[in-house]
Amino acid sequence: MAALTKRLLQAGQRQVQRHGRTASVSVAGVLLMSACSSISDAPSDRSGSAPGAANPAISSGNTNAAPAEIPARSLPPPAPSQAGSIEMYKREVAQRVYASFPSYVYQEQPQPLLRAVIVLRYVVNADGSLSRVELLRGNGDRFAEQRAMQSLRQAAPFGKPPAKLVRGARLELSETWLFNDDGRFQVRSIALPQRAE
Repeated sequence: MAALTKRLLQAGQRQVQRHGRTASVSVAGVLLMSACSSISDAPSDRSGSAPGAANPAISSGNTNAAPAEIPARSLPPPAPSQAGSIEMYKREVAQRVYASFPSYVYQEQPQPLLRAVIVLRYVVNADGSLSRVELLRGNGDRFAEQRAMQSLRQAAPFGKPPAKLVRGARLELSETWLFNDDGRFQVRSIALPQRAE
């Protein structure tokens, strides 16, 4: 805010030299008032993108910005899973993540060199609720790490896992998120093969 005010005042001072004192005060005042009102009226969004923007991506250079909360698509409660294996259950979880956040999923083949590869370990309770998510592997891209964790948390609950997959009233899994430069992702269990160079 202080830097913005300083820039606006400098712009007003330039106007003084060109148009005289009265004009400069009004120009600087209008600029300052409009900047302050737009700042105070705007919702807080730490991702750096405009509120309600259609493109969920952020600049690939800003790897430490925390993404805004993802607006999840409302899905009906999931049916109990009929998965015959852990891999099949992971695919069901990935499909629910995709269904919850279609605008954040990259629909084509991922690019050859990915922005980030994020591996999460997560625990699903016997009733399908998500009890824990932790970062297993990242590359220092905080935006991608947090976006992966948010997408998983907000897609929960998942289908109740079959009893044969559950150990001690829970199912522990790991999954990989593949991020393109634009901030969209695919989940490895159902991801398309990467494009060649």
